[in-house]
Amino acid sequence: MLTDEVLTSIEESVLCWLATVDVHGTPNVSPKEMFVPYGKGNQKTHILIANIASPNSVANIRANSAVCLSFVHVFKQKGFKLHGKARILNKDDTSFPEKHQALYLLTGDDFPFQRIIEIEVLKVNPILAPRYRLFPNTTEDEQVSSALETYGVKAK
Repeated sequence: MLTDEVLTSIEESVLCWLATVDVHGTPNVSPKEMFVPYGKGNQKTHILIANIASPNSVANIRANSAVCLSFVHVFKQKGFKLHGKARILNKDDTSFPEKHQALYLLTGDDFPFQRIIEIEVLKVNPILAPRYRLFPNTTEDEQVSSALETYGVKAK
């Protein structure tokens, strides 16, 4: 499910965006900073997110497990949208120590967390800036150069 291309996109992303829905159908989107792909061996089928300060996301997932998670490289302007089912893992879950360790490698002691949001990825769709569709010969390098110019980003 999580191809090498998707895994690279996740690795290149500084943030991901988790969309959830509350009991009234009101959507919530929340940035997540500490996340890793997870699975056995080379088969990554889940995303783990350290729940650092997301009470709305946790409450929404408890009410409705359907979620959407997106990763977009800000300069390449492409990424992926992952649809799945989420669950909240507390410290008493038997798999918590192993999954906590996978995230602890990112967070260390700087961002302590008591819960993990685990997402089983069920569907993956690409996210592309319109330029890629309107001008199919656009390369990532061209898109990055254009974005850097548009945003006024200069190398140090």
